[in-house]
Amino acid sequence: MGKIAVLSLAAIALAAFIGERLVALRHSTLSSRELTQNYLPNCHLIEGIEYGAEDITILDDGLAFLSTGLKYPGLPSYSDDPGKIYSLNLLDSDLKIKALNIKGQFDKGSFNPHGISVYTDEKDGAIYLFVVNHPQGKSQVEIFRFVEGENALQHIKTIRHELLHNVNDIVAVGTESFYATNDHYFTNGILKVMEPLLSLSWSDVVYYSPQTVQVVAGGFSSANGINISPDKRHLYVSNILKHKIRVMEIQKNTVLSHVKEVDVGSLCDNIEVDRESGDLWLGCHPNGLKFMLSDPNDPPGSEVIRIENILSEKPRVTQVYADDGSVIIASSVATPYGGKLLIGTVYQKALICDLK
Repeated sequence: MGKIAVLSLAAIALAAFIGERLVALRHSTLSSRELTQNYLPNCHLIEGIEYGAEDITILDDGLAFLSTGLKYPGLPSYSDDPGKIYSLNLLDSDLKIKALNIKGQFDKGSFNPHGISVYTDEKDGAIYLFVVNHPQGKSQVEIFRFVEGENALQHIKTIRHELLHNVNDIVAVGTESFYATNDHYFTNGILKVMEPLLSLSWSDVVYYSPQTVQVVAGGFSSANGINISPDKRHLYVSNILKHKIRVMEIQKNTVLSHVKEVDVGSLCDNIEVDRESGDLWLGCHPNGLKFMLSDPNDPPGSEVIRIENILSEKPRVTQVYADDGSVIIASSVATPYGGKLLIGTVYQKALICDLK
């Protein structure tokens, strides 16, 4: 009877623990949240984007780069073709995407692009595109030089490092240096699933340069999007399962010091920063459980959030766009330019709208 009682108590304790963890997971994924539609005027889908535009960034002259075709474990993938980087000139009235030709010694067949970032060299004006790549499920960073006259990318370098083990997003701060987020601590598939279930805050931010590679910030419940302020003094990181954007100040030794966190009320993915105003634009998942399940009969919605005056005592957080999945599914990025807003998704379509 003693052994049976002990086993019974252990079973009850285990059931209670699992139940509590499931309740916590439902809370962190905002599983009961329902959206009210909030549309922008004159929206239309970008022709040719069918398999996601997980990240988008725009140059000062209106040329946008789109990272497409991401294949991510646990999420749908509707094409076996390699991923691509497209360009889109927002100053052209036809708004036609163009696939960027990749030149150099690079395996195009396994290209699986995720987060992207651009860096313009002040010395010669050269534009570098940094791309998080997951060939065969691994994590590495590709550095390309944009060849504007040919609408091409010249492959410069592939960067691999043990600290760059689950890279999600990246922000370039030099021709070969960057900050990157790891969205998980473990690389094993089962253990990665356990991280959100156990509410582990073990993911981090890594600084990389040819001279230095180090973890510069930790304690994230899946660090996703990352970007930098226009004055290059602050980094913004999406602590996605905490529904917060963390603000950190860049120190002289590249280590980050915590400034504050801003609640956004959604699971926000990539972060784009308006170069003039400093406002943050976030592509978000309003219901994380729907995002993980990806049920076509009950699709995950999309949400765009804007943060104004984030460094002030009272930042202004507003919802700019919301859709229940009837227009676009699983928004991951939003970026404005010239009165328009581009909204990308993890594995589906991309949308362009007027902001007024």
